[in-house]
Amino acid sequence: MFVEPASFAVQWDVPTALCDPIAGRPRIVCICGSTRFRDEMADANRRLTLAGAIVLAPAVFQHSGDTITEAQKDRLDELHLKKIDLADAVFVVDPGSYIGESTSREIAYAVSTGKPVFRLSATRD
Repeated sequence: MFVEPASFAVQWDVPTALCDPIAGRPRIVCICGSTRFRDEMADANRRLTLAGAIVLAPAVFQHSGDTITEAQKDRLDELHLKKIDLADAVFVVDPGSYIGESTSREIAYAVSTGKPVFRLSATRD
């Protein structure tokens, strides 16, 4: 299921649905988005963590200067889908509403597995 962004203040707040505990444990949120948004992902990670969520996020940022092989990129793409499997929800970091090919695939995968998907774009743009 795809969930459009909630109404956020200009300095966005973490949606309640991403920080309320589930089954007696913190909610697990997987951050998705282009690796060119390293700083924005770090900010989202910090905010979600401070709100009480367990955050799964990219750790290698090819578009921000990390050098990797094509084989490593393919492995990281598969690994990220496994992070989505572990998560209760997905939070897409998409400044300017930018969604690239990998992020589109991750959103489609999350939706196909029934994960709610929230987008940052309405909160910052």
